[in-house]
Amino acid sequence: MGILSDLEPASVFKYFEEICSIPHGSGNTDAISNFCVSFAKGHGLDFIKDKKNNVIIWKKGTKGYENSPSVIIQGHLDMVCEKEAWCNIDFEKDGLELQLENNSVSAKGTTLGADDGIAIAYALAILESDSIPHPPLEVIFTVDEEIGMFGAAAIDCTSLKSRTMLNIDSEQEGYLLVSCAGGITVTAHIPIKKETITGIPATINIDSLKGGHSGVEIDKGRANSNMLMGRTLYAVSKQFSFNILSINGGMKDNAIPRETTAELVFTDMTDILEVTKYLKKLNQVYSNEYLNTDPDIKLTLTEGTKKDIYYAFNSETTSKVITALVNLPNGIQRMSYDIEGLVQTSLNLGTLKTSDSEVCCNYSIRSSIGTEKEELTNRIECLIKALGGTISHGGDYPAWEYRQDSPLRNLMSEIYKEKYGKEPVIQAIHAGLECGLFADKLKGLDCISYGPNLYNIHTPQETMDVESVRRTWEYTLEILKRLK
Repeated sequence: MGILSDLEPASVFKYFEEICSIPHGSGNTDAISNFCVSFAKGHGLDFIKDKKNNVIIWKKGTKGYENSPSVIIQGHLDMVCEKEAWCNIDFEKDGLELQLENNSVSAKGTTLGADDGIAIAYALAILESDSIPHPPLEVIFTVDEEIGMFGAAAIDCTSLKSRTMLNIDSEQEGYLLVSCAGGITVTAHIPIKKETITGIPATINIDSLKGGHSGVEIDKGRANSNMLMGRTLYAVSKQFSFNILSINGGMKDNAIPRETTAELVFTDMTDILEVTKYLKKLNQVYSNEYLNTDPDIKLTLTEGTKKDIYYAFNSETTSKVITALVNLPNGIQRMSYDIEGLVQTSLNLGTLKTSDSEVCCNYSIRSSIGTEKEELTNRIECLIKALGGTISHGGDYPAWEYRQDSPLRNLMSEIYKEKYGKEPVIQAIHAGLECGLFADKLKGLDCISYGPNLYNIHTPQETMDVESVRRTWEYTLEILKRLK
């Protein structure tokens, strides 16, 4: 018996639990893609699996719907893999350890991947059923959405006939999403030059931040541990001499980083003792500044055991890395003047990674205005070039523009009002959705993104509301019934 076996709708939670047992982080989608192919074969359904691991499954319309216009149901197979420091799960090989408490589903110590595992579970449950009325279906499962929408960008849509699409990739029940930002992933490469240093190692760590989705939560004012580390190192460098051994932080470019670590070498043990005292004061400053968003923020120093010889960043590289982190843009850059409360342009320094030859700063840039996305890319490039580095970019995807005339939006609004006695919220969002890529490929596509209540996605605190899953299932079935 599974953890979720007593929940309704039973078929949805059965498939969701199966999905959670299969490793399916971004870039690791072979197993989950093959699972979907096996499902299609087992149910006698036509399918295509492409080289990227995208899967399309077709199902004929039920009785009375044979000649109805076909409909796409779409979601992505990959999940953001974040975990607590104490968690031993290997996302490459292990499934998730599900928990059910207070009618909410979560995963012990990790992200849950309900973004977007619940969409896959809904779709498989619909495809499996012989009793659910629906038009002909084209079910699309894409890959690597969380790291740049690479699957949706690569998928061949020439075999698709539908011009109506249900994208089940949103996290707030009662919200119908009708427009989203475009985005691009940008990496700044800062080359490393090293020198031999005799000194004492010490590690500065910033952790216990809340983090979150870099689109959905970018307006929450939460601290970015990578940016805070830059601020911290600059403040320390004004009083003490050190060289960087390595600097690493964050796990995904589209997740606000919760922890960053800098390994340093100091030449004087007395300096380390003084820095420890200084960091305690600085921690109080950060705690005060982020009292309402990151109340548990921690800034600590762990000293090494003995003086030794280390091969560290030379003084010039140390200065360049700190300069970059202090001056690179981050967070909200512009709010929309057309839609109240909508972030128009932002960026998130999601990960810092040190290799033998360079420090990489990985960004997720989002904007509903293509030229502003380009301008931010240029700003990063201008600074990094001045510091002797370069940039690379990928995962460029278009914005999804609002459609004035949308029969699907009208129908879904009407059904929602009938079922729940109130109007749904029609919303444009700053987060990226695959809808823009499909709208670009399938001219005239009428698309809505929606989903059940998910909380704290892209963090180990992610939860999924059981009753909201049930209501959204019933809502989806009524939509399909009425799309005749």
